[in-house]
Amino acid sequence: MRLGSVIQARTDVMAGTTEITLERIALIRRLVVGWNPDGAGAPMIHPDAPYGSTSRDDDIANVTGDDEGADEEHRAVGAAFAAFVRHAVLKPGRYQYHNPLAKLDPGRAGDVFRDADGATPEHITFDVTEAHLALIPHLAVRWDDALDVPCVDAQAPYGATPVPDAALHHEMQPALQIFLRYADIAPGDYD
Repeated sequence: MRLGSVIQARTDVMAGTTEITLERIALIRRLVVGWNPDGAGAPMIHPDAPYGSTSRDDDIANVTGDDEGADEEHRAVGAAFAAFVRHAVLKPGRYQYHNPLAKLDPGRAGDVFRDADGATPEHITFDVTEAHLALIPHLAVRWDDALDVPCVDAQAPYGATPVPDAALHHEMQPALQIFLRYADIAPGDYD
């Protein structure tokens, strides 16, 4: 899987003010975080199942109650995701989650837990540290037009902040998955 083998247009989703609603928080909590091995590597949202199933529009409608406007809401969740990583708050600690990547095509998004035989655990227990939490607000979130999902820039995952040691950097996949599921943020407008 070489995601960067095709030139992908990326647009900045971090510019301006974005509204984070209760529905967008619920959708952010469902985002499936994989790993893009290109460049320095970076967490990515699974392009085929951004909200956990391969029926993106149905996943959105199940949360919003609206069968119309799924494309617009999906794009708005991308902007909300960028604001969420900058403003939400999580305490360090041990967290658990069901690994949604265990049931998805490994060819479309990497998984730092997947072994050489292609197996990945269904349940993850992971310690989120202050070091992980210090990096999350620096994630260079962009919109990937080719994959139609928000992503972290694999060439410069933390913008101007240098990539940390490899072990900590690869741990950002589970750290971000946990952050999206458990971090606190109030609905409102965010820069």
